[in-house]
Amino acid sequence: MTAQSQASTATARQPDLAGILRADGKIRAILPPTPLLPVEIAGARIWCKAESLQPIGAFKIRGAWHRLSDMTAEERAAGVVAFSSGNHAQGIAWSARRLAMPATIVMPADAPLAKVESTRAMGARVIFYDRMTERREVIAERLARDSGAILVPSFDDPWVVEGQGTTALEAARQMEEQTGKMPTQLVICCGGGGLASGCALAVPDARITIVEPEGWDDFGESLRHGAIVPVGPNPPPTRCDALQTLRIAPLTFDILQARGASGVAVSEPEVADAMRFAMTRLGLVLEPGGAVALAAVLAGKIAVDDATIVTLSGRNVDPATYCAMIGT
Repeated sequence: MTAQSQASTATARQPDLAGILRADGKIRAILPPTPLLPVEIAGARIWCKAESLQPIGAFKIRGAWHRLSDMTAEERAAGVVAFSSGNHAQGIAWSARRLAMPATIVMPADAPLAKVESTRAMGARVIFYDRMTERREVIAERLARDSGAILVPSFDDPWVVEGQGTTALEAARQMEEQTGKMPTQLVICCGGGGLASGCALAVPDARITIVEPEGWDDFGESLRHGAIVPVGPNPPPTRCDALQTLRIAPLTFDILQARGASGVAVSEPEVADAMRFAMTRLGLVLEPGGAVALAAVLAGKIAVDDATIVTLSGRNVDPATYCAMIGT
C-alpha cells in the first residue's frame, strides 16, 4: 500500500466512541492509569488528569499505541514516519520499539533537547526541519512515500484521535469511582486538537473548553469564526513548543465544532504560574504546553465546578527552560 493510499484509508475512517472503547482496552492491557488528582482552586475542588506521568511524559503514547498496534505484520515491517515537536515523536518511538518497527520522526530544529534525546534513545531516526520556512507534512510524506512506511500525523488521524480520547474515558471512570459523579466540563490543552476531539467523543455530555498559548490560538479562533483559521503571520515566540500548530485539520475541527467547544488563550506568565502551582501543590513537573489548561483555570478565564477535569498533558521540558519559567 502506498503512502497516498494509506492516507486515503485513514481519511475515510472516522473516529468514534466504539474505537475509543477498543483503544481503551488495548491501552489498559499495557499501561496503568495515570492519577486523577483533586485540588482546590477558586473555591472549587477540581480534578487534574496527570498525563505527565505517562512513561514518555505525555498522553501521546495513547494514540501512538492504538495506531501502531493496529497495523498488520507487513505494515510494521515497512515502518512508520511521523512529525512532531517531541511528545508524539516519543509516543511513536516508544510504540515502534515495543512492536519492533523502524520509525523516522520529522522534528523542528528548535525542539527541546530533552525531547530529541528521548526520541533517539528509543531507537527512532530524527530528521530536522525549520518550522517557519519548511512544511513538516511535505517532508514526512516524501519520506513515507520513498520508504513505503506508513505516515502517522500527530492529530489528523482517526486512530490517534481515538487513542487520545481514552484520556477522558479513563478520567471519567476515575471520577465516578471517587465521587459518584461524571464530569461536567473538560478543560484541555490544545495544539492540533487530537486530545480535545478524542475527549469530546469519549465524554459526550461534558462541556469542552480548549486552551492555547496567546498568538497560537488558531483553534479557538476557528471555533469562533465557524471555519478553519490558520495562525497569523509572524506569530509571537512561545515556550509552548508542543502547541505550535500553524493550521488545524478538518477532522479535529469538525468534531469540536459539532460539540460546541469553546476556546481561551493564556499568556506566558500565566503558564509559568501554572507550572509553579503544579510543582508546589501537586508535586508535578509540567512543560509549558502541558500546563496551559491549568493556567486558564488559575487565571480565572474558565469557570469551574467540582466536576471539572483539567488535563496536565506533558512534562518534557529542558531543565534550563523549566527553571526560567518557575523562577529558580
